[in-house]
Amino acid sequence: MNETIRVPEVRLIGPNGENIGVVSIQEAQRVAREADLDLVEVAPNSEPPVCRVMDFGKFIYERAKKDREARKAQTKIEIKEIRLRPKTNDHHRDLKVRDARRWLESGMKVKVRIRFRGREISYPEIALTDLKEIAEELSDVAVVEQTPALEGRTMLMVLAPGKPAKKK
Repeated sequence: MNETIRVPEVRLIGPNGENIGVVSIQEAQRVAREADLDLVEVAPNSEPPVCRVMDFGKFIYERAKKDREARKAQTKIEIKEIRLRPKTNDHHRDLKVRDARRWLESGMKVKVRIRFRGREISYPEIALTDLKEIAEELSDVAVVEQTPALEGRTMLMVLAPGKPAKKK
């Protein structure tokens, strides 16, 4: 990347971070050559542009390292889903709720979907009471992020991990 800096004067920051001041571009290049380092333009839009005497390869490496660390620190929120029907029996629903509790405790979001088939769509209040009961059962570990809503032939609710309750 051997690009030249095309301005007559720059504000120069020395190899040890000290502010040298506004100098000509030839003087800045001389300082960089004497220190056996590169002259890098760090703030091209300021007046005059700011240049720094530094090891450019090391600068690029450090910046890439910081970017990698930042990406590692990001948390990806996974969304799990449990699917039920209005006629799902209590035992089966309890198994699904237990799975949802485990996922919520590990920090994942949970979608609870009740799918209607045939004429079941005529009784959305059954699904609504089911979803409210599930939200109540999981209220100690979750908060309702999206309230139950009918979307086509399914009723959907989203639960997000909440503050865990203190153990008794």
